[in-house]
Amino acid sequence: MTFHHLQGPRDYATVHAWMSGRVDSRARGEVGDLVLLLEHQPVVTAGRGGAVPDGAISVERGGDVTWHGPGQLVAYPILALEGAKRDLHRHLRALEQAVIDVLSAAGLPAVRDPRNTGVWLEMPLGPPRKVCSIGVACRRWVTWHGLALNLTPSMAEFGQINPCGFAPSVMTRVADHLPDCPPLAAWVEPLAMALAGRLEVPFDGILAGEL
Repeated sequence: MTFHHLQGPRDYATVHAWMSGRVDSRARGEVGDLVLLLEHQPVVTAGRGGAVPDGAISVERGGDVTWHGPGQLVAYPILALEGAKRDLHRHLRALEQAVIDVLSAAGLPAVRDPRNTGVWLEMPLGPPRKVCSIGVACRRWVTWHGLALNLTPSMAEFGQINPCGFAPSVMTRVADHLPDCPPLAAWVEPLAMALAGRLEVPFDGILAGEL
């Protein structure tokens, strides 16, 4: 398994096209498994679960509409599911648990919602709020798309949509619950290591630079 960190906000369409080609190459056995870690330039995407708002990019993943942008750490596992791992529910739970591991290590009360995919933060008053959205696609048993963890993004952008089908007020970010929230770059390695553990793949460090 290769973990690759792309630094600086990236154009969504460019990354999406690269991933699509990588999925085909992985399905043919020409390349190995890979996790991309990055942040995007501002963009709204819509999955298979809802309508496509004006200006949004329609994509293959499950789920509804969401926003990506600076301050949000995205992880895209392009992973061949083999043997007992050929279970998309198991894969989704592994992604959730990796994020829960990272946030719990930072002292945050991260939990699942049994009715809704993603990771949530328990609130002292009121219902939990969503801090990480998850949506995947699978082609020839190779997964792609993945998770988006809100660290320090502007939350105003979520106000323009119904993220994941919820009211914008459901969404939150780590910076609002963690004093002196570390910068995004400081979360890359902990998330990569947690993903390696939960996806049951080796972790041999993180590559940086262009693909």
